[in-house]
Amino acid sequence: MIYLDHSATTKPNADVMKAFVQANERYYANPASLHEMGVDVNHLLNRSREQVAGLIHTEPEHVVFTSGGSESNNFLIKGIARANTHRGKHILVSSIEHASVLETARALEKEGFHVDYIHVDKQGVIDLDDLKEKLMKDTVIVSIMHVNNEMGAIQPIEEIAKIVRERSRAFYHVDAVQSFGKLPIHFNDELGPDALSISGHKINGLKGTGIAALRKRTTIEPIIHGGGQEMGLRSGTVAVPQDVAIAKAARLAEQHRTVNVQRYTKWRNDIHAFLERMDDVYVLSSNNGAPHIVSCSIRGIKGEVIVNAMQRQGVIVSTSSACHSKDTQISHVVQAVGVPDEFARGVIRMSFGEGVTDGDIEQFKEAFSNVVKQVRGEIKTHEMA
Repeated sequence: MIYLDHSATTKPNADVMKAFVQANERYYANPASLHEMGVDVNHLLNRSREQVAGLIHTEPEHVVFTSGGSESNNFLIKGIARANTHRGKHILVSSIEHASVLETARALEKEGFHVDYIHVDKQGVIDLDDLKEKLMKDTVIVSIMHVNNEMGAIQPIEEIAKIVRERSRAFYHVDAVQSFGKLPIHFNDELGPDALSISGHKINGLKGTGIAALRKRTTIEPIIHGGGQEMGLRSGTVAVPQDVAIAKAARLAEQHRTVNVQRYTKWRNDIHAFLERMDDVYVLSSNNGAPHIVSCSIRGIKGEVIVNAMQRQGVIVSTSSACHSKDTQISHVVQAVGVPDEFARGVIRMSFGEGVTDGDIEQFKEAFSNVVKQVRGEIKTHEMA
């Protein structure tokens, strides 16, 4: 099978797995323990934290290890909002955020916060004028993802940061789950975000690993209380092998980013050109979007039908988001960007990662051509066997 679903999850890198296993075998003591073994484990944990901090240009004490992107989003948005109600109780998010951001905002509404949603254009890029209009004196946090997981739209995070800082005292959070390791993303005193979320399993790390990071010391309320681990922000015995693994994955992702982006960009542009020549195919992604994501739809055909047909051709793709793959409703992203009705239920996503080759891309194009012909009824199903 050719795997083109790397935005859903990736295969762990062999070196990441090796680091994880070695840490489990040798550094299994509790890093909070005062004995020698505990001290050694704590040193390893601190080195991992320092490595991540160096990659994103912050201090180690501003890096909190989590279980993944969803926890990081919940922790940062809820923690900052709840701890800073003296600044206000207004929250701004884009209309195409990941469910872990949208549902977090809705949960905070039940606590008395007010949430507004920023519009996007047909390319999935936020309307900066709408952002300016909806920013208020009491806006406490603005959360806008760097790269949309369904169609690959890239948000102008530096412009957003400038607007937020010039017009409010709000904190600016960026979900960087789909961008870290593919696009430059780090803290910058002038034009960077205040908080970042990163997921390990999107960068050839392990599931159940993540990073919540801050630009500077920020008042934030924990959502897990207990023994005061992770600088008092996330209690519970620290999973050091997992933290070692995500630090290793993050270093490798940044190390290989330039070369990978060149390959992904070539494939994305090639597939876009291929798709745009086809009748009855609607392309959502663009050459201005993320290098690793292609999104399209076939007129009148449901996404799961295309996914199953492609699988029979030996190619793994997904519906627009793995988080909604079992949901028969139209994705909120598809609705927000105004995909025509006849294409709205058929959106699929192809996403590149480690292990994909030029030959795989050619096989994808051949398989997709066959599927389009099949669903048009131009060839019979048994001819595809």
